[in-house]
Amino acid sequence: MKIINAHAVSETMTEEETKNFLANNTNNLLMRMGTIDGKGEPNVTVTAFYFDEPSEKFFVATQKNSKKVQHLKNRNTISYCIDDPNPPYTGARGKGTVKFLVDIQENIPLATKYLTKLTGSLDNTFAKWLMNEIENGTAIFLEITPRYFSTWRIASTP
Repeated sequence: MKIINAHAVSETMTEEETKNFLANNTNNLLMRMGTIDGKGEPNVTVTAFYFDEPSEKFFVATQKNSKKVQHLKNRNTISYCIDDPNPPYTGARGKGTVKFLVDIQENIPLATKYLTKLTGSLDNTFAKWLMNEIENGTAIFLEITPRYFSTWRIASTP
């Protein structure tokens, strides 16, 4: 895992701290994902994510025909930023490459992990809806392989 310092006035998180921040996302942090559209213009999407610690990859569920999928078909590189606005201010940003995961049988167990992490249960309206979308093949996963993590931790001032 390549980690660099994001700010001159902050501390860089260690690899262990970065993995813990991303994998044990107890504050339900969201990812801001930057893509480039067909006109060459930037777009930012805010989305939930699942970080798989062993593989050091992000997974994002999305509709198969979403705008972000259309953008990524032209250029499979994204930028991302995940930060906690509560002290101590921490975050990670970077760039990564995206692969489309479309195999329904492989996506069902991934959806189970994703939804359990995101909602705490598969027994709620959103989880049931998304699992149905995965099972029908109308929703897929984006597998994001980060090139690096630019991290920060800024202690709050009294």
